[in-house]
Amino acid sequence: MQNINRPQRLSLFETDLRAMIDERSFPCLGAKSVLARHTLDVIGARDITSGWNDLQIIDALVRWSRCYRDDPSGLCSLAVIFDLPVDLEEAGFEKAMWERLQSIADKDAWLGQSFDDRVSSNPEDPHFSLSFGGEAYFVVGLHPKASRPARRFERPALVFNLHDQFERLRAEGRYERMRERIMQRDEALAGTMNPMLARHGDASAARQFSGRAVGEDWNCPFKDPRA
Repeated sequence: MQNINRPQRLSLFETDLRAMIDERSFPCLGAKSVLARHTLDVIGARDITSGWNDLQIIDALVRWSRCYRDDPSGLCSLAVIFDLPVDLEEAGFEKAMWERLQSIADKDAWLGQSFDDRVSSNPEDPHFSLSFGGEAYFVVGLHPKASRPARRFERPALVFNLHDQFERLRAEGRYERMRERIMQRDEALAGTMNPMLARHGDASAARQFSGRAVGEDWNCPFKDPRA
């Protein structure tokens, strides 16, 4: 899949993100595959607590979805790195992340983009995913004060991953083996198993987006306007 034209200046921290993924101990093999295939695209934004760049982000996601449909081979990710703030604790980052995702989803609906009906719009549903540009996504949040080392990055960032590409891995019989290896590598890096990891279809992936460990009483502060 070809990289999209970047709607926002390249983040000064793109090199650092690529270096983090490339580190030998970094656990996510999917991210390493994306890096090796040169299918990680990175755009910069001002502040994760502000809607300043939301229109540029949804524009990038709509075009990213279109590019994927034109060439759905292999793994690819779109990362948005925010300059600020760098002092959010985990709960504060989670709140800002869902505010951005809500705002971007609202704009996706406003643009007339359809919801990907292969997934659920209900954050409590085990088959929940976000939908931008007609394609389902799950999000990996990164920030400086993340408790899990694999989620710790010098600036707040949201990495958008297409749901369909992992369904393809599952259909090819490759998903479970990759998942087990990632969990083992993450435990080796952090010293403990990640309590939030679950198979798609077992629990809502919304609980995993921010990287913060949440309890059974946690409620996702998101509602897709097309629900």
